[in-house]
Amino acid sequence: MSKLKSGLIQMSLKGSTEDTPEKIRDAMLEAHLPLIDKAGAEGVQVLCFQEVFTQPYFCPSQDAKWYAAAESIPDGHTVSLMKEYARKHNMVIIVPIYEEAMTGV
Repeated sequence: MSKLKSGLIQMSLKGSTEDTPEKIRDAMLEAHLPLIDKAGAEGVQVLCFQEVFTQPYFCPSQDAKWYAAAESIPDGHTVSLMKEYARKHNMVIIVPIYEEAMTGV
């Protein structure tokens, strides 16, 4: 039976919930990138992130501010960056984001 090396990254929010969703996303991505590189160097094949990893966990709220956190798949900012890192390290990265179903939704 072959073995699979997996990893998990879970971290606290980098920034403040008072910041814009874009600023929070960028801070969270910046904090994750060195850890992705470390996982790749350690031979991780499947790397998982926490739910809605680029934002605070806002899902139970009804605050319209967080609508701006939605990103398109497969060509949104976060997914595009994670595809690049997955290729770089030859790994699968589980990228849980708030998906934009269509523009504005």
